[in-house]
Amino acid sequence: MRSAWKGWLYALLCVVIAVCVAALSARFGFTADWSAGARATITPQSRSLLQQLKGPLEITSYARPGTLRTKTRLLVDRYRRFKHDVALQFVDPDADPIATQDANITIDGELVLRWNGRTQHVTQLDEPDFSDALVRLARGGDKLIAFITGDGERDASGKNAADLGAFVQRLAPRGIRALPLNLAEAAEVPRNANLVVLASPQAALLPASVQKLQDYVANGGNLLWLTEPGSDDLGLAPLAQALGIKRLPGRLFDAQSATATGDARMLVASHYPTQAITDGFDVNTVFPRAAALAALPGTAWNVQPILQSGARSWNQTTPVDPAQAAFDPDSSELKGPLTFGYALSRLSPSPDKNQQRVVVIGGGDFLSNAFLDDGGNLAFGERVFDWLLGDDALAAAAQPAPDSVMKPTRTQLGTLTFGYLIALPILLILIGLAINWRRRRR
Repeated sequence: MRSAWKGWLYALLCVVIAVCVAALSARFGFTADWSAGARATITPQSRSLLQQLKGPLEITSYARPGTLRTKTRLLVDRYRRFKHDVALQFVDPDADPIATQDANITIDGELVLRWNGRTQHVTQLDEPDFSDALVRLARGGDKLIAFITGDGERDASGKNAADLGAFVQRLAPRGIRALPLNLAEAAEVPRNANLVVLASPQAALLPASVQKLQDYVANGGNLLWLTEPGSDDLGLAPLAQALGIKRLPGRLFDAQSATATGDARMLVASHYPTQAITDGFDVNTVFPRAAALAALPGTAWNVQPILQSGARSWNQTTPVDPAQAAFDPDSSELKGPLTFGYALSRLSPSPDKNQQRVVVIGGGDFLSNAFLDDGGNLAFGERVFDWLLGDDALAAAAQPAPDSVMKPTRTQLGTLTFGYLIALPILLILIGLAINWRRRRR
């Protein structure tokens, strides 16, 4: 009788413990990610971004029913673990084409993120692109970019092939507002400008205008300078000296790019030096014409290359038929790889900023209306502007898990085949025979 009573008491205690564990698990959640590369959760950088977004985050996926919706749910659920007021809804582009068109959707599966009256699009269903969109949502207020005018620069609102109107139009939804700045008329660079862009001037700037630019940089202003091959210094030598950058003579030619584009003058960048702008960026960019740059010794800036030509490139210094162009080792030409884009940074002289940033690129055609949609030109331009505006809290590029793809060599594949299909079955048979022999001896 007593043993039966103990058994019932033990069963009752087990039930009570199970109920308590269930109640605690419902109230306190715990998630452990043991996958390689922690690919089942999001990075600490992405979690920090979510903390900056106070209030609900609405996500609309314009995806047809199928695997894209499943992939979208999995991605959003990884963020929802750390921000519970994330709402996800789906719109079928075939069932509601008007809503899809109104939202400017370009591909199946595109996401539209809405937060605090702001909107961002995500076209790649991965953590880096999704978190980059969160950074742009969290950007406070409009950023003012002053585009210098009056000296033949590329027009920030123009529609001609060489102008930057299409690129500036793409920046507008991201909280970036462009304004023209004629240094010959303005007393100084506006103090509320977050960035000044000097885009390929064709005429020499007045000495007073150059001095205003120098004063702006000396006081901690951020600058993007797009310079072109074959042009004179246009009175900008003092600015180049202050930045510690010089343009090399001639124009970059690349024999490797010629095999892809048919023109050695049209550079295709596929590998990028390591820097915050290029971190995780592996898309080809196209530069129809570019000049090589060099960093001067003894500069006070932290100078980092961001664009380099290929090993089969050189700076062509004399007029030549592009179809017959070739590197001449006996000339003053320099053999590649050559740098044609630099990112400069230093402690800001302004008490209102921590760091001052400048980017100098030896060609501006890649952002022009004619070439903006080629390769990753648009994405690279956006990265340059994000970095110059201080929005480098972008999520670190997610590292691919080492166990997600297996690509054995022919030898490794043969070893695996022999091991699993022949050696292992023979070994199991031998073990079975050995066990049977031992039992019979007993």
